[in-house]
Amino acid sequence: MTARLILGKEVSEEIYGELRVRIDALKSRGTVPGLAVVLVGDDPASQTYVRMKGRKCEELGMHSVTEIMPGSATEEELLEKIGELNRDERIHGLLVQLPLPGHIDENTVINAIDPRKDVDCFHPTNVGRMLIGDPGFLPATPAGVQQMLVRSGVETAGKHTVVVGRSNIVGKPMAAMMMQKGPGADSTVTVVHSRTRDLAAFTRQADILIVAMGRPGSITRDMVKEGAVVIDVGTNRVDDPSSAKGSRLTGDVDFDAVKEVASAITPVPGGVGPMTICMLMANAVKAAERAEAQVMT
Repeated sequence: MTARLILGKEVSEEIYGELRVRIDALKSRGTVPGLAVVLVGDDPASQTYVRMKGRKCEELGMHSVTEIMPGSATEEELLEKIGELNRDERIHGLLVQLPLPGHIDENTVINAIDPRKDVDCFHPTNVGRMLIGDPGFLPATPAGVQQMLVRSGVETAGKHTVVVGRSNIVGKPMAAMMMQKGPGADSTVTVVHSRTRDLAAFTRQADILIVAMGRPGSITRDMVKEGAVVIDVGTNRVDDPSSAKGSRLTGDVDFDAVKEVASAITPVPGGVGPMTICMLMANAVKAAERAEAQVMT
């Protein structure tokens, strides 16, 4: 058996088509969805990600603002910029690109963002609402995984989902979302991580295995139940002398081996990756719709 591929590009294009309809409807009523991104410093990976967000906003016809601050910027200066964007009615979604320089406290910055504009879903208010099943926004990468499952026809209700990883960005919210009531959820959820004893004993029980550990090739063929659906969230750059760049991207799953036992699997690259920006755009559109509704009332 060779697994069918679940491709993020295909799923994201379907969602972008739906978003364009909603954006056009907003614009016809005088509202242009706006997304602001604040970048502190010159981290190359962050710069690339921020450029991608800006380009996608332009493609969708959204208002895009990118604020670039030097790595020497103080926490006070960053908080002042966040305050300006919180008050800007043209901005419906706001995020500060992580990681931040060491002299700036990440939690202080996250708490300063207006929860109504927190499209990353990092603010404690939005995290709490997600946990109780009344989300304002859903965190982009876990929401992208959930949409991939739903739109590729993977049944999640009553299934055993094992989440490998416990980060605040992917692992914890992914587990919380999969145990909620509704489409793409209703699962029995187990969370394992780097300190779990006998990791394979748990991963072999999974009907749906979602891996976000950040360790290349950490899930091997013998750790996966035959017929399982495997979602690889990991993105790792490893040395590859055969590549022109001297390196390549790989996931947390031994893709070539695991695809022979799984029923469906996401590749890296080309799997979950495209979904993160897609769901970020979806959150920004949702924020614009809610802001418009609030004005109308």
